[in-house]
Amino acid sequence: MGMAVFTDHFIDALGLSRTQLSMAYLVGTVGSSIFLTEAGRWYDRAGGRFMVSMASLLLGLMLLYISLTDKLAAVIGGSTVATFGLITLAYFGVRFFGQGVLTSASRNVLLVWFVRRRGLVSSVRGVFVTLGFSLAPPALAWLIMDWGWRGALWCLAASCAIYAVAAFLLLRNNPEECGVSADGDSSKAEAAATAIAVSYTVEEARRTPVFWIYSLSLAMHALFGTAVTFHIVSIFNEAGRSPTEAFAYFLPVALISTTVNICAGWLADNRPLKPFLIIMLSGFIAGSWGLLNLQYQWGYWLLVAGIGAAGGLWAVLSNLAFIRNFGSLHLGAISGLCASIVVFGSAIGPALFSVGLDLSGSYAAAEIICMAGLLALLYGAIVIKHREDDPLLQTTD
Repeated sequence: MGMAVFTDHFIDALGLSRTQLSMAYLVGTVGSSIFLTEAGRWYDRAGGRFMVSMASLLLGLMLLYISLTDKLAAVIGGSTVATFGLITLAYFGVRFFGQGVLTSASRNVLLVWFVRRRGLVSSVRGVFVTLGFSLAPPALAWLIMDWGWRGALWCLAASCAIYAVAAFLLLRNNPEECGVSADGDSSKAEAAATAIAVSYTVEEARRTPVFWIYSLSLAMHALFGTAVTFHIVSIFNEAGRSPTEAFAYFLPVALISTTVNICAGWLADNRPLKPFLIIMLSGFIAGSWGLLNLQYQWGYWLLVAGIGAAGGLWAVLSNLAFIRNFGSLHLGAISGLCASIVVFGSAIGPALFSVGLDLSGSYAAAEIICMAGLLALLYGAIVIKHREDDPLLQTTD
């Protein structure tokens, strides 16, 4: 979401076309997705404290590198191939350390501290995630306006370094190493132990249809959402809307996402997740239809409502789906595999929309392809049987 705001500035500074930059994003992101399952295994071995701190520090270093890509390209000759390679490496680093390792590790380390109110706690965390994702584009646009795109990247890098220190000082891997129980309630220790007893390995999890329906649904959200954000100004311009309207779109989406996230997280504590998945995909389909009709006011608000509601449910499902269905013992590897799929989906999105624009002169073809994929996933979500092994869910009235 943050890198999307820099798209037009990178095009100008690097001398690449929109499609070339989208393809660099695709290659870098797909490359990062290959290593995320292994990064999940690192989490299982090293713990969240180390992984969050190290990923934050390395993300900051990659942002500093991005701020120098145009100068490095000039030093090595400034050819299109060299510039493409430099920005591809930049996207690889940001996607791997940021939305890959840092996102998964910070989510996983929180989940093991709670059992009974895991859904509510996840939704509170989701408020920060949703607001961050939704408010980052306009906030960074303002920062770029005041500091320039290079200065904005330096500010982001500094914040990553500060966060790395804070994470190392404040995070702990699990309640047991601190001598306490999940939720601070010893009566729930037995439930937590049972959750570990029914844990699946990553090999067992990926052989289940439940793993794939959740992973592909989350990935489709990433594909579509990243594509829209990456090309937000261009998409709104095609619909006859201004850049100001494009960036203003994120605020109502954030408000709806936050509200839905809190309500859904509270409800999910003692309810199956399947209905939430179905509603998320339905909301996303509605938002896609709104995007196809963005030139109309009803289309704009359908887009806002659909994407906002789907985003709030996405935050709940990405937190709960895998620990609820597969246990916590191998959570890092399982969520790492899902992160690989999600990041891969987010890589395809911008390139799909850009190529669709080049071939047809409009974003409509890519939007229709996404809607068809969402309809197929909705059908799968309805017919696939879900069996959730979370012992608390099975014993809570």
